Amino acid sequence: MTNTAVEVRGLRIRRGRSAVIDGLDLEVPRGAIVGLLGPSGSGKTTLMRAIVGVQIVSGGTVQVLGRPAGSAPLRHRVGYMTQQASIYDDLSVRANLRYFARVQGAPQSDVDRVLERTDLMGQADQLARTLSGGQANRVSLAAAMLGNPELLVLDEPTVGLDPVLRADLWGLFRSLADEGTTLLVSSHVMDEATRCDRLLLMREGAIIADTTPRDLLSSTGAASAEEAFLDIIEKDTAGEGPAGHGRRSRTHLLSQNANGKGRPSHDRRGHGTKEGGRR
Repeated sequence: MTNTAVEVRGLRIRRGRSAVIDGLDLEVPRGAIVGLLGPSGSGKTTLMRAIVGVQIVSGGTVQVLGRPAGSAPLRHRVGYMTQQASIYDDLSVRANLRYFARVQGAPQSDVDRVLERTDLMGQADQLARTLSGGQANRVSLAAAMLGNPELLVLDEPTVGLDPVLRADLWGLFRSLADEGTTLLVSSHVMDEATRCDRLLLMREGAIIADTTPRDLLSSTGAASAEEAFLDIIEKDTAGEGPAGHGRRSRTHLLSQNANGKGRPSHDRRGHGTKEGGRR
């Protein structure tokens, strides 16, 4: 077993005649929270879809837990939460999770475990359509956690949440990482960068920085992650990356080895005809 959960090499994805991602390389270490940060439309969701194996790619390779992305053996090892809550409105929270557990082959006893971990026991018998947006997102997260996947791919899981709920979720993410789960978490909220072990900053389909929260701030001299990201964008646009390479060359502006803690669509398994769940 290697220390790398995800390895992407030369990834190319096109939409019509336009290149959405063109020659992207990255690695995600095991057992860490890796933040994929960038503005809306930067390609974060497209990259995550490629990692879970539901995105058509034009070229390159994506290896997940030592296997090609989307291969059958990964279906019980990778959990995927999409931006939109992927649950059935006419079922209760518990019934949703029982259904997803059956589809994924997870034990029914796992339902209570994920309900407790996502603080949804109080809403277990509530119909999904009566949930708040934050509660519905947590049900999708609970579904992705069924079966204790080794890798969780979470697409903007905290969007629209109040600061208290966001802090609670990040506390859960940290405890999962401490137990050995790898988390790839996308966000366009720059202050969430400080909660990650490692950062991948994305812009216009390219990784423009691969670093740690501490190195991000120290290398830019910025007081906040948002200021640092803006500084990197400015340098990237001006072509002031290492050796004079700019964004168009697809090189990383920062290259630090982060050790972290010391180092629905009809084709989606786990949510039936809904998007998300286990891949």
